[in-house]
Amino acid sequence: MVNHSRHRTRFHTGLTIALVLSLAPLIHSLQAPAAPHISNDDCLACHGDKSMTTKRGGRTVSLYIDQKKFAVSVHGPLQCTNCHTDLDGKELPHSTPLARVNCGSCHSDEFQQYSKSVHGKALARGDTLAPRCVSCHGNHDIVPVKDPRSAVEAIKIPYVCGQCHQEGAPVQRNRNISEHDILANYTESIHGEGLLKQGLIVAANCASCHTAHSILRSSDPNASISRRNIAATCTKCHANIELVHRKTIRGELWEKQANTLPACFDCHQPHKVRNVFYPQGMADADCMRCHADDHLRASDGRSMLVLVSAVAGSVHAKVACSQCHSEVNASRIRPCETITHKVDCTACHEAIGEEYAGGTHGQLHAKGNPNAPFCKDCHGTHHVLSKRNPESLTFSTNVPDLCAKCHREGQKAAVLYTGKEHEIIPRYTESIHGKGLLRSGLTVTATCTSCHTAHHELPASDPQSTVNPKNVPSTCGTCHHGIEEEFVQSVHSATVTRTDRPLPVCSDCHSAHSIRRTDLDQFELDIMNTCGHCHAEIAKTYFDTYHGKVSRLGYTQTAKCYDCHGAHDILKVTDPRSHLSRANVVATCRKCHSDATRRFAGYLTHATHHDPQKYPYLFWTFWGMTALLVGTFTVSGLHTLLWLPRALQMRRELRATEEQESPGNSSSDENKDGNHGHA
Repeated sequence: MVNHSRHRTRFHTGLTIALVLSLAPLIHSLQAPAAPHISNDDCLACHGDKSMTTKRGGRTVSLYIDQKKFAVSVHGPLQCTNCHTDLDGKELPHSTPLARVNCGSCHSDEFQQYSKSVHGKALARGDTLAPRCVSCHGNHDIVPVKDPRSAVEAIKIPYVCGQCHQEGAPVQRNRNISEHDILANYTESIHGEGLLKQGLIVAANCASCHTAHSILRSSDPNASISRRNIAATCTKCHANIELVHRKTIRGELWEKQANTLPACFDCHQPHKVRNVFYPQGMADADCMRCHADDHLRASDGRSMLVLVSAVAGSVHAKVACSQCHSEVNASRIRPCETITHKVDCTACHEAIGEEYAGGTHGQLHAKGNPNAPFCKDCHGTHHVLSKRNPESLTFSTNVPDLCAKCHREGQKAAVLYTGKEHEIIPRYTESIHGKGLLRSGLTVTATCTSCHTAHHELPASDPQSTVNPKNVPSTCGTCHHGIEEEFVQSVHSATVTRTDRPLPVCSDCHSAHSIRRTDLDQFELDIMNTCGHCHAEIAKTYFDTYHGKVSRLGYTQTAKCYDCHGAHDILKVTDPRSHLSRANVVATCRKCHSDATRRFAGYLTHATHHDPQKYPYLFWTFWGMTALLVGTFTVSGLHTLLWLPRALQMRRELRATEEQESPGNSSSDENKDGNHGHA
């Protein structure tokens, strides 16, 4: 019994010890402090300070991290310790420097390509000039490649690579690189111009040919630019190379050796891709075999003659026929037989094409309107000249005649036009602009395109039109800048006066096409009526004054609206800058009345007895005097009417008395008495 109890006690003791030993790690983990977890906020508590720097290689390096840029980067959702793994489990502040970030832990494929490339091998052998991931992509502000902010966005890649591969860079000076000034050569190439000057992001950049990460020497069989791979690289963009290249160049077979074709760079220099080693004239000569014949006619009877001299003297002299007539197939005996569409000028002039498409002309052309002008109608076809060439159709002095082909009265555009402006060309010709251009030869004066633009013409009712009322001041301001500055601060400017009523703009006072000199008598006499279109009541009061009455008689030396208020800088009278403010009104009057005083300037120029609110004294004085005058005449008239019968009776009595007292009547009475006595 005792022995059994003893065994039971030993069993429980052993079980207790085993349980304690099994729970020991858990107890230890509960008692031991947990490894510290470092959050992004912990890191940014120091690295968010712009003044935080360190010394590296004898130079000061900023350790500042822009939290906003990091948050919107591709790594924004990550924690700092995801990349800086050597900080995991450590306490802050950490020791410096940290181990370099291993991008390959996430980007394994790209890292393997980089490691095998000339860049990766240079880094592996300790070359201090070897680029790392951060050299091209940045560090804490990396955004997707297609994002315009990306350091490796297509249009920025030449400059990223150019940091090392340009003349004078350390890589070019210290490394054995056969080609020099690579960046400059690329910039002037057809690819570089397309990408950097025209913004064609589909144009080839460094990474298009060399790849982004697997950059190898051309001597390496695996390189994308090796002789056996270059054709595949080029055909990623130039898909129809086999079709557009002929079997012979200058009569020489491509295959100089049996079954051996030249590589692309045998004819097209790698970074100077511009003109090939055979002259441009070869393809043009093929075209001129037919188009030099004056008898060649199109199906509609048009001549297909192309003068070589016309092309040679045009702005397209260095452009091959096939660059405009892009549908030609050089593999055909008659290359143009594959053409199905007209020349698309927007292939080179994309921005202008967009303007044209949004304008009235382009909209009509898109609808198939036969009256809509197209590029060749204004610029010509093969003899296109610069607008600075006096012989060009678009030279300043030729523009009115060019537009008149359609917009002269009776022509196709004028027939379709239903607006209020007619006789546009004659009016312009006689205007101050037309006389300056056509008679004086002032090419800086306004032409049709100066106001309506060259390619984006829109009706005045369109808010986007340059001749829309809200845009007219800025349009005129391109030449009359000083006047525009005055106008935008005046009461007529929409930026100053807020109203639902239309405010006057340049064309309301000066007209659109028949603009006259402002010093002509007729303009000065008409300006009051022009102002009266909006200020009708004020105009009436003006014409009631001495100034107005004399002006109506044709006298131009008297004060008119703009003499007192200004022409383009009209301001409220309460504005200290106004010509009629208390500080300036005397000087304004003295422009005509040299001896004017402040009392003289107190003359009420628009005073009217019809406005009891503005001129109460004049109003009540006028009507008081009028009432007195009317009352006086009424009483006098009534008195006259009442006195009239009495006056008539008195006249009759006076006449009778006069008759009785007249000498003739006395003698006759005496004769009557004498005859009576004789009897």
